Amino acid sequence: MSDFDHPMFGWEIDRDGVVTVTMDDPGQSANTMNDRFRDELVVLVDHLYAEREGITGVILTSAKKTFLAGGDLAALMRAGEDDKPATRAMLDKAKAQLRRLEMLGRPVVAVIAGAALGGGYELALACHRRIAVDAPGTVVGLPEVTLGLLPGGGGVVRTVRLFGLLPALQDLLLTGAKYRSADALAKGLVDEVVPDRDAGLAAAKRWIAGGPEPVQPWDRKGYPIPGGSPASPKITAVLPSLPAALRQKTHGAPATAQAAVLAAAVEGAQVDFDNALTIESRYITDLICGKESGNIIKAMFYDMQAINRGANRPEGVPSHKASKIVVLGAGMMGAGIAYVSAKAGLDVVLKDVSIEAAERGKAYSAKILQKAVDKGRSTPAKRDEVLARIHPTTDPADAAGADVVIEAVFEDPELKKKVISEVMPHLAPDAVLASNTSTLPITRLAEGVSRPEDFIGTHFFSPVDKMALLEIVVGEKTSDVTLAKTIDIARQIGNTPIVVNDSRGFFTSRVIVEFINEAIAMVGEGVPAASVEQAATQAGYPVGALALLDEISLTLSRKIRDETIAGLAAEGIEKPLHPAAAVVDRMIDEFGRGGRLAGAGFYEYRDGKKAGLWPGLAEKFGSSTRLPLRDMQERMLFAEAIDTVRCLDEGVLRSVADANVGSILGIGFPAWTGGVLQYINQYEGGPAGFVARARELADRYGDRFTPPESLVRRAEQGQSFD
Repeated sequence: MSDFDHPMFGWEIDRDGVVTVTMDDPGQSANTMNDRFRDELVVLVDHLYAEREGITGVILTSAKKTFLAGGDLAALMRAGEDDKPATRAMLDKAKAQLRRLEMLGRPVVAVIAGAALGGGYELALACHRRIAVDAPGTVVGLPEVTLGLLPGGGGVVRTVRLFGLLPALQDLLLTGAKYRSADALAKGLVDEVVPDRDAGLAAAKRWIAGGPEPVQPWDRKGYPIPGGSPASPKITAVLPSLPAALRQKTHGAPATAQAAVLAAAVEGAQVDFDNALTIESRYITDLICGKESGNIIKAMFYDMQAINRGANRPEGVPSHKASKIVVLGAGMMGAGIAYVSAKAGLDVVLKDVSIEAAERGKAYSAKILQKAVDKGRSTPAKRDEVLARIHPTTDPADAAGADVVIEAVFEDPELKKKVISEVMPHLAPDAVLASNTSTLPITRLAEGVSRPEDFIGTHFFSPVDKMALLEIVVGEKTSDVTLAKTIDIARQIGNTPIVVNDSRGFFTSRVIVEFINEAIAMVGEGVPAASVEQAATQAGYPVGALALLDEISLTLSRKIRDETIAGLAAEGIEKPLHPAAAVVDRMIDEFGRGGRLAGAGFYEYRDGKKAGLWPGLAEKFGSSTRLPLRDMQERMLFAEAIDTVRCLDEGVLRSVADANVGSILGIGFPAWTGGVLQYINQYEGGPAGFVARARELADRYGDRFTPPESLVRRAEQGQSFD
């Protein structure tokens, strides 16, 4: 047996002929399936074949914290139509080596310690057995669809043949779900779970010693796809409903990756293995070289990564870890903040005006935790451990020593100031003083506290346990230390923090109003309300603007509008009234329709549940106006994009990443765009094309679509938002 001295692959053979190959890229902190890995994989597989006669089995493992990550996203993001041949060649090269590995004629085992996602799990699928270490960092899955892609290293083909067409689609390919060790074992994604890497290596050697046949199931003659092929009656009965279910789930919005996954899986299941790989390559090549995946990768990987790595965090401030938090107000928002804080390990004081209200807030956490227990995702012991950290109270003294307080009471400035002042004497001297508000200027609220430098805005989104975004609002006197601490706390409790400067409505609440107003204005112009809602969802918004306003409430939106007008007037600023205002006023004053809580809004409600659009809309506002679908969609998209540019101009936004991530995670801007500023970048013709189209919309629908001068200059200079 010859030596194999390789910088990326450690090679160790024992007396029984079992080779342990340890992946350890010397140039990176994590192993990734990049160009270098693919090139060196050829060398490794060639050597395995050359030394095959002296090998009884192969174990693949990693020296890094991850097993193996996916491909080079930067390269994938840059690919365009002209790159299709090179992209296809790259995919075929990687697939050929994985195919050779599984056909080595010797049992190959993956010992997975750390994440095996995307290409990492595809490598594991090309092994004959998968053993996972039971550790927090170990997770497996094929999350490519969440980045506008599909698994391109045989992941579609192998999972369909291993698990069956429907389980592969529903559990892995269409969802992009990631599974920890125990869940992965339950789903059959791994074959065994062990306590640590050494135990995994020992288990792999025992399995190899048992003399297993080193043949993949799909390479055995006559092997049937579990559950049947697309031609089998059982699958035929379900298959036609899948495209319809996908359209229903996405509301007709662009879902290029999901559609490609579905097609690649179904088509590939009707041909032999190697032709199925070819089909998979064809679909992923189109995705890689299309715009949508690049947009999504830009926002949901690079922009998100920049934010989570602390791009907004002031330099030179020591890291901070909170231990005790006081949440003022045990309504839905306060209860949600209490839950995520307790789940993250903080002691939580949940204060309200009555102990009954505070206990109801704690019950919110109990309900979520019990559901996790019922579904097997947690245990009664873990549930009780989290609940024990939440202390309902009415006594301000229970805040003693807390290093952060977040008030989450009604949007009433005087009430917010009052509840914070009650607990301030009991807090740690340098405690962060935070207000959860969606619209009220933080600088004004800070006037009510003795330490304005410690005061900051924390705009959570509802429901807090599902919405990852936290919009941190910096007031005029907020210190860098307070900002740094708040970012650290946000990460501690599992939130993605964007940072904005103080203004009325901040970024998210201000910009989403433009989306809502444009939809309402179209109703006022006599466009059928159903068409307006459909235009929004087909553009990629998760919900129609009229339905969204009903949830917010028309009366609250008018109150905020009036307060905004008054606040701007006090500053000597006069902003033209949006055409939507007249529609909202009529809905409230003439028709008594204030939204879902009022029992009537743009929609009808029965027992609190939506029961269709109000038929009176056609009678009161007309329904004979027909606008091009593109115009309807772009009025909403452009309204938000243009106001986002103004937010940049005014210094409300601090970065492009904050705008893109905040718009997708916080206010439902369509993910396929890559975010509200990436939408401008990727528009046909880039920013110049966007400016030309904005002027068209301004000519047709009003001056509010006139592009800001800063955007015009950027377009003239050929610059994008980076």
